[in-house]
Amino acid sequence: MTMIDRRAFLRRTGMSTAALAALGGPLQGLFARGALAVGSTGVAPNNGGYGPIGPVPDMTDDVVRLHLPEGFEYRSFTPTGTLMSDGVITPGRHDGMAAFSSGPSRYRLVRNHEVNGPVGAFGANSKAYDQMAGGGTTTLEVNRHAAKVESWVSCNGTQMNCAGGGTPWRTWLTCEETVNGPDVGPDFTGADNKLLTQRHGYVFEVPVDWGPGQHEKLVPIRSAGRFAHEAVDIDPRSGILYQTEDNFDFPSGFYRYIAPQNPMQVRELRDGGKLEMLKVKGVQNAELDHGQTPGVTYDVEWVTIDQPDTTFAPGTTNNQAIVFVGDQGRAKGAAIFSRLEGIFFDSGKIYLVSTQGGDTPAGEPPPAGYGDGFGQLWVYDTAEETITLLFESPSRTVLELPDNLCISPQKSSLLCEDGATENYLRGVTPDGEIFDFALNAIERRMGEEFAGATFTPDGKVLFVNIQASSGLTFAIWGPWKKGAL
Repeated sequence: MTMIDRRAFLRRTGMSTAALAALGGPLQGLFARGALAVGSTGVAPNNGGYGPIGPVPDMTDDVVRLHLPEGFEYRSFTPTGTLMSDGVITPGRHDGMAAFSSGPSRYRLVRNHEVNGPVGAFGANSKAYDQMAGGGTTTLEVNRHAAKVESWVSCNGTQMNCAGGGTPWRTWLTCEETVNGPDVGPDFTGADNKLLTQRHGYVFEVPVDWGPGQHEKLVPIRSAGRFAHEAVDIDPRSGILYQTEDNFDFPSGFYRYIAPQNPMQVRELRDGGKLEMLKVKGVQNAELDHGQTPGVTYDVEWVTIDQPDTTFAPGTTNNQAIVFVGDQGRAKGAAIFSRLEGIFFDSGKIYLVSTQGGDTPAGEPPPAGYGDGFGQLWVYDTAEETITLLFESPSRTVLELPDNLCISPQKSSLLCEDGATENYLRGVTPDGEIFDFALNAIERRMGEEFAGATFTPDGKVLFVNIQASSGLTFAIWGPWKKGAL
């Protein structure tokens, strides 16, 4: 996930367009573009079964912050600046998140904070990976309707903790969406990276069961790559870690990390494994970011990244560093995506979001950054070794810049929007029909993105964040089985 203000700093870099061979036939009957009318904001019958959305007051204070379908309720909690249970101030930019069971009607949440720049760590400096970096994670213990909340620091001294992924062995893998460090020049903010004490751009593992004050200084999993990590998820059958890259102004890649020991057996993700990048069979640098038809399927393979981590030579710019890993894969023919963000494993398939994938709709200007569309949803079949385009936005009014992703108990995709004007939680049914589930209706803040959508293991509550300098978290509950989620 990339902060909206980055769009004011960066301009898209051009690259040549190569024709993509048609290696797979479209899937019949699925995800037809023609079913989506420009200007529509919900094309599934009866809005996914839930009916229209409308204003609902927050149970915290009766202020309307969300529009939801009839019968749904919510409560907001832990806004930026409030005191946590361990005495630390809640940091900003609430982002990726996962929910774990913590007893009857109780849940543990581990939540990212995408804070950039050498601004100093929140929490104890003695436990910070980098005492100058302001990102990290907080852990929360909540009851079903979030009437009682405890929260505390669980990782600090990291940077731009964007998304990540929960593991079956009760840890949270938090990802840094940056390659900042004292060895590279300033990023889009212009901040002085020489103030940092450590290299960044890594995955870190956070145990869910750490309580207040129990967290330790974390060690990065360097072999999983130093790049603009967005999100990860584990295939529990193989133990392979799948990773997305959100390289805002350059092509992005889809990666997998094969650890030296199967993490399902050793109950942790260990360093020293092999990093690979997806390639379409028979096509050098297949451009999957545009010119695609929903339903198209490609056979894929994986190419090895020989040098997943490095310390850069003096004078290396941030733009040079941020493509270092991806360029190795593309030199071997790896596929090109636009801003891969959310990822989720379900039933042998990896769902992944391309935030700016697709072609620019007629009459609409393209977004800033690499990629001219308003969003794609892909699925990688781990058994068949294929990737299929399930959905592509035909208009920003239907789907605008999807980011985080989760799969609901009824197998629909729930997408968090990161648009410029107003943002929705949009559902996509298994049949490829899109619908609106929630609208950010916070006064003067409708342009702030949703992030970190996660259902509880029992499927009764959806937790989701508003990612902003003044972030907050929602618990949403209601008649889920009435509709597609």
